[in-house]
Amino acid sequence: MSNPKARGYHHGDLREALVVSGRKLLEEKGIRGFTLRECARRAEVSHAAPAHHFASMDDLLAELVRRGFTELTASMKAEAERIEGEPAARLVGLGVGYMAFAAANPALFQLMFSREANRIESKHADGGAGDVRRLQAAVVDEVLAHASAEERQRAADFAWASMHGFITLVLEGEIGGRDSSRSLKTRGLAALAAMAETVVRSAR
Repeated sequence: MSNPKARGYHHGDLREALVVSGRKLLEEKGIRGFTLRECARRAEVSHAAPAHHFASMDDLLAELVRRGFTELTASMKAEAERIEGEPAARLVGLGVGYMAFAAANPALFQLMFSREANRIESKHADGGAGDVRRLQAAVVDEVLAHASAEERQRAADFAWASMHGFITLVLEGEIGGRDSSRSLKTRGLAALAAMAETVVRSAR
């Protein structure tokens, strides 16, 4: 009788199965507990089967990072599009989408912005952090339509640093460790509102 947990290459959509199992493993064990062999075990294929799609663990991690950035920018756009009004309000919406993705995918988010990600990033990966930068910079440019390019760049840097810094401190347990989920969301919105207000004031 064949072992159903060692089905080799003949798995159907093996690539997708490995991505799914890899993402779950990353969130459960973090980067230090991540191995291609364990991804294969969870996908119920032999340890050699992943080589058909991912030559190494880094190749699979690079795919997770690529998909992570695609989902992150989609989350930011979705929240910004819910808001009808001034660009400053949409800037807050981008931050809400950013933080929501990070809170739902903490290990992946931390990997995406780590030195490890810079090392493993696929040569063919498109977008990445550059998409986040461009998305936010476009809204900042609307807020500071009459400012110089240098002023807009400084404001965009400040906006990104504010939302990234806040959610990173949350994930590290340095902010809101004893707060309820509702209270923590309120604090996050307050931080984003303060960020947007500062950007608007710089235009004056």
